[in-house]
Amino acid sequence: MFTSPELCVRIIKKKKGGRIVRLDKFLSISGVATRREAEKAARAGRILVNGLPERDSARQIDPVADMVVFDGEKIEYHENYYIMLNKPEGYVSATADRREPTVLELLPERLQRLALFPCGRLDKDTTGLLLLTDNGTLAHRLLSPRRQVEKKYRFVCQIPVSDEGKAALEGGVVLDDGYRTLPAKLELDAGRRSGIITIHEGKYHQIKRMFGSIGNRILCLERISFGPLSLDPALPCGGWRYLSPDEVAQLESL
Repeated sequence: MFTSPELCVRIIKKKKGGRIVRLDKFLSISGVATRREAEKAARAGRILVNGLPERDSARQIDPVADMVVFDGEKIEYHENYYIMLNKPEGYVSATADRREPTVLELLPERLQRLALFPCGRLDKDTTGLLLLTDNGTLAHRLLSPRRQVEKKYRFVCQIPVSDEGKAALEGGVVLDDGYRTLPAKLELDAGRRSGIITIHEGKYHQIKRMFGSIGNRILCLERISFGPLSLDPALPCGGWRYLSPDEVAQLESL
């Protein structure tokens, strides 16, 4: 079951141009430890601030200027999180589900503690690029039908796509609920049973239903781009990485 994104707001006091926050709160919003766990870790000498053991978890730090190490791992400051996931089959695009594994379970435990959610959704059997974030404002903008953010998918279908079928998809088809899709772009491989389809919407099972409307059936579907983002070829199935600052800026410019 898909969970709608909710805006995660972090309040960090600004002082003298910096971002001043308690050490235990910084570790908590970074998903590293609860405040209680941070207090115990500090007392045990497991936290370093600028190379020195810090035993007071209530110490005020600047997470941008100060270097924090927890159990040997440097903790980076993120005002918001933006993660590219190469989604495998068998996972649902949700934050929680009682019956199925979710895409968040593919992340390290500390990231699962954050208020991350999928920006849009891929079907359980669809693979490829999925953006995870805690920036509800940006997610809302990217998913707004008015933005018509471009999405590209590599597909394999059951039978070759005829010229008539291609023309129908590129002109917009009527789905089983009466909705008419926006024009798509179809690039067919030589055998006409595979290729790349580009759409600007995100209706439920949209591409499968579009192919169903022309008497065909999708056998395999992989999202290869979302807006300006392209699936990183270095990411294995189930792998993830943070977006680069340039990639985030491109998303924010939409």
